[in-house]
Amino acid sequence: MSNFTITSPEFQEQDSLQHAHEFNGFDGSGDNRSPALRWQGAPEGTQSFAVTLYDPDAPTGSGFWHWVVCDIPPDVTELAASAGSGGQADLGGKGTQVGNDYGATGYGGPCPPKGSPAHRYIFTVHALGVPKLGLPAGTTNAVVRFMIHQNSLASASLTALYKR
Repeated sequence: MSNFTITSPEFQEQDSLQHAHEFNGFDGSGDNRSPALRWQGAPEGTQSFAVTLYDPDAPTGSGFWHWVVCDIPPDVTELAASAGSGGQADLGGKGTQVGNDYGATGYGGPCPPKGSPAHRYIFTVHALGVPKLGLPAGTTNAVVRFMIHQNSLASASLTALYKR
């Protein structure tokens, strides 16, 4: 039994994200700042990590992928606040960001329709049994997520809420 967990110093399970985390675009006015995340208790055999952020409540018929990071080395157990912001694919040895459903690379914060009920934002860290996914630049997040799931040893999630 694994004690694999993900936490954030910025919010607890089912807490609201801050306006600073909100997407800055469309009609969002936040700072598009990714929250700090930490994880521990990865299972034996973990060779890398991946992090995803998913909104299952987005009115798309298939949810919305806000953030996908892969190829995080096994000795990295946290991403600092703003790590995913700025649109760079390379996180300086702490992983590779791929395109989100906004059509940009990196973190794309919450921006649910104004007046809708709070959406759930599921941050998940995946412990992978491979050192790198080995995918070429420009690979879609759907293919990256497929490869994450194909190589996953375990995962841990933390859900936040956000409404405007």
